[in-house]
Amino acid sequence: MKISTKGRYGLKAMIDLAVYSVNDSVTLKSISERQNISESYLEQIFSTLRKNGLVKGKKGSQGGYILGDIMSNIKIGDILRALEGDLSVVELSEDTVVVGIDKCIKNNVWEKLNESINSIVDSITLEDLVYDYNRENGSNFMYYI
Repeated sequence: MKISTKGRYGLKAMIDLAVYSVNDSVTLKSISERQNISESYLEQIFSTLRKNGLVKGKKGSQGGYILGDIMSNIKIGDILRALEGDLSVVELSEDTVVVGIDKCIKNNVWEKLNESINSIVDSITLEDLVYDYNRENGSNFMYYI
């Protein structure tokens, strides 16, 4: 499994949105400028994030995006799965009968890798990353939406 630029930029943009959307929406243009990501690429990413309920769009002159839920409820796994699809190292079909060496590898390697990946990304919230970002950058306060 390899996380594409869509997943990496989407995660970066979600952290930026969480940090800068204190009491207001954040425009894609401002995220684009701060994170050096193409605004048109962000539009594609945020369209997917919006469809998955991770962000909400606000129209009008004060428009932009806000988080779709509180930071502590948004797991990194949710963001990556929305943008990347299944995070499995190897897709394991439930329909296929696996025997012999293939069964041994499936049970002892692929399933354990997939479980580990999902466990890690589902144990980290957007709030965790924002907290670490603020701590590393000298900010002692937390933003809540």
